[in-house]
Amino acid sequence: MRLVRMLSAAALTVATLLGSYGASAQTIKVGSKNFTEQFIVAELYAAALEATGFKVERKINLGTTLIAHEAVRTGAIDLYPEYTGTGLNAVMKADGGADMTPDKVYDKVKNYYEKEFKLTWLKPSGVNNGYAMLVRPETAREMNLKTLSDLAKVSSRLKLGAGPEFADRHDGLKGLKEVYGLEFAEFRQFAALRLRYEALTQKQIDVANGFATDWQIAAGKFTALEDDKGLFPPYYLAPVVRLDTVNSNPKIGETLERVGDLLDNAIMQELNRQVEVEKKEPRQVASEFLKSKGVVR
Repeated sequence: MRLVRMLSAAALTVATLLGSYGASAQTIKVGSKNFTEQFIVAELYAAALEATGFKVERKINLGTTLIAHEAVRTGAIDLYPEYTGTGLNAVMKADGGADMTPDKVYDKVKNYYEKEFKLTWLKPSGVNNGYAMLVRPETAREMNLKTLSDLAKVSSRLKLGAGPEFADRHDGLKGLKEVYGLEFAEFRQFAALRLRYEALTQKQIDVANGFATDWQIAAGKFTALEDDKGLFPPYYLAPVVRLDTVNSNPKIGETLERVGDLLDNAIMQELNRQVEVEKKEPRQVASEFLKSKGVVR
């Protein structure tokens, strides 16, 4: 009996040591797409994983959605941050709709990715970085604008500024016309996001298309109009991870989801601002944030 107990204790010790070694020895390749928010979130993931004991290889700023998707699909990276609406529209080539709640969109992309690509979506964060239709606060007040349906009543008198791709997207100008009957007095295209906000501030346009976590929204106190008919799908931020990676060690998923639990739109706006306005490095911003939350030392 004593021998059995000794063998059991030895086996437990070996298992514990192997588990610890496995975490520290396993290298996780973290990627990102090519814009500020992606850089920050990828650095958050990387720093948290390192604090848990994993070795991390950063492959940040890979490029567009389809480049990052191909990288994780083929194993060039193990994971990267993605948005549920992007998975639905850009990868699955499916549309949203008023009946596509955040949970339905998440379940749809998760099931599709697992079946088609052997990838999975972990639990979404509190960040929903979808399209936002923005007006100056005085415009919202004077025209009583709270929703896109409200905007439809006065849009023929207003100038819209948006990105070049907005004209041809179903969840862009075409959808605004089909779903809301929105037609603007003028449509101006701006290749750079900052130019839209500058034009809105300087009253060169009246309405701008932005994204919900843009730091400029809070800085300019712009009003984001409610998409009351559900044209825009939810764009909740979550890690897309290779199934073999996340199955190899449950701490990977636990660590990434812990990071997601700390994030929401207001926090993401502030982290984006620190990089774009204060010119801090994304790695520094991520480290300082995680330290303030006790995730890293």
